[in-house]
Amino acid sequence: MQKGKINVQTENIFPIIKKFLYSDHEIFLRELISNAVDASQKLKTLSSLGKFKGELGDLTIQVSFDKKKKTITISDKGIGMTSEEVEKYINQIAFSGAEEFVEKYKGKTEADANALIGHFGLGFYSSFMVSKEVEIRTKSYLDDSKAVKWVCDGSPEYSLSEIKKEERGTDIILHIADDSEEFLEEHKLLELLKKYCKFLPVSIQFGMEKSWEKVEGEKDKDGNDKSVEVENPRIINNTKPLWTIKPTELNDEDYSKFYHELYPYTFDEPLFNIHLNVDYPFNLTGVLYFPKVKKNLEVQKDKIQLYCNQVFVTDSVEGIVPDFLTLLHGVLDSPDIPLNVSRSYLQSDANVKKISSHITKKVADKLEEIFKNRREEFEAKWDDIKVFIEYGMISEDKFYERAEKFCLLKNTDGKYFTLDDYKNIVKDLQTDKDKKLVYLYTNNTEDQHSYIQQAKEKGYDVLVMDGVLDSHFINLMERKLENSSFVRVDAETVDKLIKKDEEIPSKLNDAEKEKLKPIFENNIEKSKFTVVFESMSETDQPVMITQSEFMRRMKDMSALGGGMSYMGNMPEMYNLVVNTNHPLVSQVLNEENEENQNKTVKQLTDLALLSQNLLKGEALTAFIKRSIDIIK
Repeated sequence: MQKGKINVQTENIFPIIKKFLYSDHEIFLRELISNAVDASQKLKTLSSLGKFKGELGDLTIQVSFDKKKKTITISDKGIGMTSEEVEKYINQIAFSGAEEFVEKYKGKTEADANALIGHFGLGFYSSFMVSKEVEIRTKSYLDDSKAVKWVCDGSPEYSLSEIKKEERGTDIILHIADDSEEFLEEHKLLELLKKYCKFLPVSIQFGMEKSWEKVEGEKDKDGNDKSVEVENPRIINNTKPLWTIKPTELNDEDYSKFYHELYPYTFDEPLFNIHLNVDYPFNLTGVLYFPKVKKNLEVQKDKIQLYCNQVFVTDSVEGIVPDFLTLLHGVLDSPDIPLNVSRSYLQSDANVKKISSHITKKVADKLEEIFKNRREEFEAKWDDIKVFIEYGMISEDKFYERAEKFCLLKNTDGKYFTLDDYKNIVKDLQTDKDKKLVYLYTNNTEDQHSYIQQAKEKGYDVLVMDGVLDSHFINLMERKLENSSFVRVDAETVDKLIKKDEEIPSKLNDAEKEKLKPIFENNIEKSKFTVVFESMSETDQPVMITQSEFMRRMKDMSALGGGMSYMGNMPEMYNLVVNTNHPLVSQVLNEENEENQNKTVKQLTDLALLSQNLLKGEALTAFIKRSIDIIK
């Protein structure tokens, strides 16, 4: 047996590694299995080049554990190592990398240390985060090579001795430390294997699993096909995931099946997908799916999964890809992404930034291609992808430049228009070309139905802007669309919002208005409502409720934390608009019985409040009783 001391200046390097890798201590399994995969892949390559003449055989990597002995074993049948290679790769290169890591760490924060990890090839030494002793049993593929065993307890001391081992390959045996016994539970190991290794290119077996299989040609006593319970090796990974296959070899069913493999608890089908395959100026493959986001912009539990050569890196891609892309699902795989680093390091990595920019471009390309070539399909899916596109336009200038070509506006008749098309419609409907173009919209077609109808009866069009991001999107449009403003259809009467060449004359003079004003004021809450008179058509409603677009937006911004908290404390302010040309208003003016006069005014104002869902509680009960009395 050979004993030795690793040439490190730090007396005990492993506690330092353990301490500053501890936030990701579960990655030890990923690192060791990745090494086993590399060893297996290298043997395949040597065989294909004719440098290994033997039989490859079954290269399945075995993962096992013994709860009593407190061990976890990772076994491969790859190239293995000679005694000299163990000396070189385990005792010299990797340890020197570890020592350099510690030197670099001095004076740094823990976050800085995590950012350094990826530079020093510390994968194998992640095993000491969970082990009190690590044992390597290995035999090289080379003829006449002797098997060796390397043992280290986390100090600079190690032992290296010859052993008997018939098969080539390497066994890594971890003697689990007392504070890491959670990893000796089958469910925990299975969870980690599925998280980090489910798409590795070499089969990985972890124990056995039971299933039911039909027995061909046999029936049970009830005449049904007979099934028996069988036990098969549990293979935890798909070695040929969809993103590694050429798009020409795939169909829609393949993409759908893989989507549900990624997200087994998602029952909706994705809207469409983008298959990425880039080899210059960086390497990137992957498949991104557009899920049905609709109006619910909630935290995405099923995120984009980031891989490096089919090894899972992270699904926390915020800051790594633009925010709006985090609404997508799918997989990105790039060997140019550093594996063992913190997310903050990934965010600043030059290759990651290039990849992020490229994905944004590819997403825009795909949306524009569908819009141009399959406009009907694009419109049918618009309500599902609207949030995603608006989010992108709000947050990314480059995406806005592309998206303004295929961004759609939808009106209350369910018709879709591009931004340019709708701008021309607004121009045609408004006679005063020097004024700002007014885009009428509703954010609630039910509550604002009477206002929508009034606008449509006067020949105007109304947009539906009821999405979760539409208030922000409207602000963006007002900045981007020249000489334009968006006004909710109930912000003012239409005739006041959009001036016509000829205004309707009022049937009431100023004195008559002054006489009517206190009558209406006595029947409303003065702190919330201001009585105003407007000359509208006789067919328009006698009394309407409007709310200033500016004041409503200020309160909305305050509610969303827009830095105007004082607005949030202000009471809601409305206008009670009295139509001076409606016959009922003239009737109120001419009514000599004060009780009847007030009763009519109260009924008119309550009807207006009801149309805006502002009549509640005791006032609503009184309105219903009064309405029944009127019918009697």
